[in-house]
Amino acid sequence: MPITQPGLTANYVAGEWQSGDACEKLPVTDPATGETLGAVPDSGRADVDRAVAAAVAAFPAWRRTPVAERARVLFRLKALLDQHHDELAISLSREHGKNVAETWGEVQRGIENVEHAAGMPTLMMGDALEDVARDVDCATWRQPIGVFAVITPYNFPVMIPLWFWPYAVAAGNTVVLKPSEQDPLTHQRVVELAEQAGLPAGVLNVVHGRQATVAALIDHPDVAGVSFVGSSQVAKIIYERAALAGKRVQALGGAKNHMIVLPDADPEMVADAVVGSVFGSAGQRCLAGSVVVGVGDAYGPMREGILDGAASLKVGRGLDDGVDMGPVISRAHRDRVNGFIDEGERDGARLLMDGRRLHVPGYPEGHWVGPTVFEDVTPAMPIGREEVFGPVAGLARAPNLEAALEMLAASRYGNAASIFTNSGRAAREFRYRAGISMIGINIGVAAPMAFFPFGGTRNSFYGDLKAQGRDAVSFFTDQRVVISRW
Repeated sequence: MPITQPGLTANYVAGEWQSGDACEKLPVTDPATGETLGAVPDSGRADVDRAVAAAVAAFPAWRRTPVAERARVLFRLKALLDQHHDELAISLSREHGKNVAETWGEVQRGIENVEHAAGMPTLMMGDALEDVARDVDCATWRQPIGVFAVITPYNFPVMIPLWFWPYAVAAGNTVVLKPSEQDPLTHQRVVELAEQAGLPAGVLNVVHGRQATVAALIDHPDVAGVSFVGSSQVAKIIYERAALAGKRVQALGGAKNHMIVLPDADPEMVADAVVGSVFGSAGQRCLAGSVVVGVGDAYGPMREGILDGAASLKVGRGLDDGVDMGPVISRAHRDRVNGFIDEGERDGARLLMDGRRLHVPGYPEGHWVGPTVFEDVTPAMPIGREEVFGPVAGLARAPNLEAALEMLAASRYGNAASIFTNSGRAAREFRYRAGISMIGINIGVAAPMAFFPFGGTRNSFYGDLKAQGRDAVSFFTDQRVVISRW
């Protein structure tokens, strides 16, 4: 069914689209035009109960389905996603605001996770060793656990759900997905394609809603584990609440990513990488750079390169030709980002480029924040220590690499960090001492591929096993160790 018509978004339970019991509907709008694209139910406990019950009912048969057959469903889904790649990218640009090049890349990263999860027959293999003692053998088996809740944010509404549920179902589990209520339409299409690929009813279910829906889901006694991506504040709450109930939890939080530029770095390469990192997706990503530290003589060229690059960006509706940066997701988020800019000015940071009063011709209802650049930013300022999640760069100076590393260490976040240098020694020192989970060396967005783990440290991640890669397989399975004598 066409996903761009208003009023067609619903819960997906036991293979059927259902309107749910909720009286309140949450609008889904185009952030560039203000146009209403659809509405989702604000699901209550009864809706969650139905979705979890469907997942519980589907689990025994799905678990007994041979892993190769489960993987074939994902192979078929991957082929369908490839076939509908452009359609998904255009739909995603309409409901999120990113330009089509960015949404095409997001869909591609999601497809790569489906592709990797399709390798589950190999990824789930256990280990065996005979004669661990006289006439005693030992083997491990990976088994699915049950029903998992997956709760995902608005910033990558296609890719982030695909970090989780394909691995969960390939391993033999069943899933209830709660996507962001702000832009769930395109992933609804992904769910339709999964059904077309042969995913049985009840294996993947979807409930829409807000905080009460999330609470009902993570508190449900039949939910064995929770995968979450969102703010650090909420990630901590979900981790504590779900873990206290004995559930597995992986809760990915926010970020304040530092990028350190050394004097021997190529200024042109630095400018391109930093501008792409800070302003890509209007800064609404957990891998966006936000504090750029120029070491010694690197600061001047770095500053000018960033300002020139930011000034050259075309801001507009993501579906229009030549647009480099779209709107932020909502009016409320625009006001939040602008509030950080206001506060940065009051705190004494020098505002070099101000995006607060940007107007895009033809789109008076768009949620626009233009590229914004501060200098003389310090960790004592909210603009220098809190996650803004918008197109705002904070420039800082450091006399040497040691001082820059101290700035990095002072942050309570630990998601990603990058260094720009031609020195292998400096790059190794940075990698060795940064204490950050995802590290870029001459890379502005340190995004791991699907076969490597994704997740931070410090207040950027709560849990033990991260998204993607081998961690995903471990999270969605339990190891049975069998010791035998015959």
